[in-house]
Amino acid sequence: MKKIVFALCITLAIAACKQNGTSDQNSPISTNKELARLFDNYYEGYLRIDPLTATSIGDERYNDLLPNTGAADLKIAKDFFQSYLDSVKTFNRAMLNANDKLSYDIFAYELQTNLDGFKYHLEYMPFNQMFALPLTIGQYGSGSNAQPFNTVRNYEDWLKRLTAFTSWTDTAIANFDRGIKTGVVLPRALVVKMIPQMQSFVVTDPSKSIFYDPIKNIPANFSTVDKKMLTDAYRATIMHAAVPAYQKLANYLQNTYLAHARNTSGLSSVTDGKAKYAYLVKQQTSTTLTPEEIYQTGLSEVVRISKKMDSIKNVVGFKGDRKAFFEYMKTDKKFTPYKNPAEVLAAFENIHQRIKPNLEKMFNHVPKTPFMIKQTEAFRAASASAEYNPGSADGKRPGIFYVPILDAKTFNITSGMESLFLHEAIPGHHYQISLTQENTTLPKFRRFLIFENAYVEGWALYCESLGKELGLYTDPYQHMGALGDEMHRAIRLVVDVAIHTKAMTRDQAISYMMDNEAISEQGATAEIERYMGIPAQALGYKTGALKIRELRKKYEQLLGKKFNLAEFHNQVLKDGAMPLSVFEAKMDDWAKSQ
Repeated sequence: MKKIVFALCITLAIAACKQNGTSDQNSPISTNKELARLFDNYYEGYLRIDPLTATSIGDERYNDLLPNTGAADLKIAKDFFQSYLDSVKTFNRAMLNANDKLSYDIFAYELQTNLDGFKYHLEYMPFNQMFALPLTIGQYGSGSNAQPFNTVRNYEDWLKRLTAFTSWTDTAIANFDRGIKTGVVLPRALVVKMIPQMQSFVVTDPSKSIFYDPIKNIPANFSTVDKKMLTDAYRATIMHAAVPAYQKLANYLQNTYLAHARNTSGLSSVTDGKAKYAYLVKQQTSTTLTPEEIYQTGLSEVVRISKKMDSIKNVVGFKGDRKAFFEYMKTDKKFTPYKNPAEVLAAFENIHQRIKPNLEKMFNHVPKTPFMIKQTEAFRAASASAEYNPGSADGKRPGIFYVPILDAKTFNITSGMESLFLHEAIPGHHYQISLTQENTTLPKFRRFLIFENAYVEGWALYCESLGKELGLYTDPYQHMGALGDEMHRAIRLVVDVAIHTKAMTRDQAISYMMDNEAISEQGATAEIERYMGIPAQALGYKTGALKIRELRKKYEQLLGKKFNLAEFHNQVLKDGAMPLSVFEAKMDDWAKSQ
């Protein structure tokens, strides 16, 4: 799942529900009006300093603004978080009801984590080849993302936001320069990928720019005068603001920054790199696990999953070793049966229909938000992975499971189609995100602003493990694909930590990944470079999934016949995303009450 929110910018800059049973799903959350007012004020203030999140959740008030990461901007953000942390601490937590305590704990944890990150100056690496505002605004400005282009005001708002990109560009270059001076720079292997990305936005004809697409699709009900006015303004803004900004970034990266980029892969080689990585590990896993503990968990998971893979290889009677089996699944024609994109999309819908009977047994609360499966748009399919884009809280915009299909004839069924659907779509991201957004009894900051990586991605990965219970993985090759997905997340624990704390090189990490899973060199390279550019983010998936599975096993043993799986899932999801430490305490309290 991809979600562009300020909480992730901070990573770089500082770094109503259908009910089929009885539950307190829609009971009031807060009985303390002053605390509720504090949370509401925080939510409103946050949207002003993070206008992209406002846009992403359908709040159009700040669609003309763009966040920045200059010193003054960061001070505003820091002071904002500190003032609200100080304010929430004036409340006596012991006097709050259980649900207010939960909000208190999530709120305080989030603010403190944000504040802790300011001292590491990760804004000195303002973007990379994967997480980059220059790429994000390309998606927003194309007219196919969260930025609306329905009214003249919408069109004018985007012009202001795009014009503000010039100031963002200057700030990014200044931050890159500070990084050079302080020994905090990106790996050369990433910078060489960033240069052509920036150059791809440089055009001589404005109609060839992705930012011109909204003009090509301008609503027919706009007046002739407005159409001409907007067309002229878009052409001018593209050529006099956007193109020069991208050219400036490309030139800077090529002619200045590249010479200072490092040849190493991990954060350990930058100033205060060990502390930076330890902070990011805590931020992305919301645990107190050390990098070494995570690394050792990864090694043991790789061994465990490898044994399961070998057992499937033996069941189907394959005589070669595991790497040969991987190659067989990648190349044998019987695994690429599709003739066109419609057949691929129909196969995913078939998965959806097959799990429905068992879903009803395992979940007693499901979203009202509609769901659909779509092919990823052609303009971004080449660099996109399958993903879930959340629907709107009012259910008017559906949640969408996007599938990139460059060539349907090469779409491989052993890639883990069943596990992918469970993760990105149902019951993974669609259930978790939609139920949270729809729950109007939660404070708005919990409905829309909390994106705890380990919880969100941990839930989605846990959902992959439900395949057999949902009636999937009956085909050994689909099961193998699911194990491949699980192995991929286990490998991440090994290579991410090793890259950033054990001096594992990019090439060594690529080799380790290819030795242990069915992935091409191109795919492995893109993955490893992702971990180089966004340290620790990939650790959240397996860490969160293991915690949910650990708690389920614990409560099954503790409660015996009183354990109800559907209610367990309801308890996991009903309060929205939160740090794992807060989540475990909440779940333990629920189990005791049973």
